[in-house]
Parts: sequence; C-alpha cells; structure tokens
Amino acid sequence: MLLNFKQSGLDQNNAKTVILIHGLFGSLENLNVIARALESSFNVINVDLRNHGRSFKSDDMNYQVMAEDILSLIHHFGLDKVTLVGHSMGGKVAMQVAMLDEQKVEKLVVLDIAPVKYHSRHDTIIHALNQVSQQTPTSRSAADKVMSEYIEELGVRQFLLKSLAKNEQGTLEWRFNLPIIEENYSHIIENIDTPRTCLCDTLFIKGNNSDYILPEHKDAIVSAFAKARAKIIQGAGHWLHAEKPEAVNRSIIDFIQ
Repeated sequence: MLLNFKQSGLDQNNAKTVILIHGLFGSLENLNVIARALESSFNVINVDLRNHGRSFKSDDMNYQVMAEDILSLIHHFGLDKVTLVGHSMGGKVAMQVAMLDEQKVEKLVVLDIAPVKYHSRHDTIIHALNQVSQQTPTSRSAADKVMSEYIEELGVRQFLLKSLAKNEQGTLEWRFNLPIIEENYSHIIENIDTPRTCLCDTLFIKGNNSDYILPEHKDAIVSAFAKARAKIIQGAGHWLHAEKPEAVNRSIIDFIQ
C-alpha cells in the first residue's frame, strides 16, 4: 500500500525531489513549514507515515517496514534520487532508507535524532492519549482539559491535538493508530539497523536545548554516516522547525541546493 502524501512545488522532471518525513504522533502537516520554504526550488513530497495521519494502518511498525514504505513511494514516482528530510522518528526512518538503498539518497537531513537506542520517554503522553480515547470528548478543548492533567506543556498538547479529528460517525478520535503505536513502542525507541557505513552526504540539525543528540552520540553518528556534518540551532529544543523555522529552513536549503 502507498503512503498518503501531499506533493507541491516544482515538477519532478524539472527539479530535485525532497521527501519530508514527520515524527511520532505527527502527520505531514507538521512539516508544512519546511515544505513551504522548499516549494519554490524543489519538488516536495510530504508524507504521512503508516499508522499516522491519513495513511494506512498496519500491525507492523518498525524502521525496516517504514523505510520500505518510503522506498515504495520513490518507486511509485519513478525517482532515481531524492533528498530525505526527517524529524525525530522520521529522521530514523530517513536514515534507515539510506541504509537500505544508499543509491536512491542524494542527500540526507536528520532533525534532532541520532542513530542510537533511546530510553522510554513517552509513557505519560501515551497514558494521556489513552485517557482521551476512553473519555470520548466532544471537543478539542475538552480533550485538552483531559490531557492537561498529565501533560503540563501547552505546546505538546497543541501538537497532539492536531491529530484529533472526527470520524465518519462524527466522534472525535486520534488519526494515529494509538494501540499499534503503543504495542510497537519498543521498536520505535530502538536503533535503526546499521550493517555498514553510509557514505551519502548527511546533515544532522540539533536543537541547542534538546537532549536527543548528545556528545556521546558522536561515535555512533560518524560510524553510521561517515560524511555527517552537524548544525546547531540556538534557542531551539526538539521541535526546532516549529520554534526556529527560518534558521532550520535556511540550514536545510543551504545544504541541499
């Protein structure tokens, strides 16, 4: 099955193609701020990963199958090479694509994630999301009130609420497949498969206030991506593209042009 996508910008026959890949609990809408910055110079394909947004649901959710979904999309468009831009979990998906088929990846941009295993950090969020599902709120404000008992950060709640929408029966529900994400969470925090060193041009962009990329991750990054370079966005955390969009967009454009 093909991922849901939104294509914008220039025709693929006349411009390089950039594929944007969102993170956990997100959707293609999360990276619209990057898509808009690229549309004047590139063919942009913004995707919903499986079990997210309007893409298909599947019991399988790991970096191998998610990377294969991206490769299927590349094949669908008949593209020889693409640039991949992925945030957080989407960054790991992009890295896995490069590991599976390096020849398809012209350049790789990874936003605030490293090729390492992470500890569980979404337990409270998952609990809050389940509470919303169980209480079936009639409005986003009611859902926000439920989540506020568990999640203090307004920005995090607002991000999650973007994926709360009415189904065919008119009931609010999460667009992402919460039960399957929860079931496969151990795969999501796991490292990608790195059987070799990838030689594609790679840029890691880190939010200065984020702890997702740390100094101790340098060896793992260089071992997996020998041509990796780094850019730090001052005054930004993990959601760097939302907090400092101009700086992030400029860093991406300067690297991929």
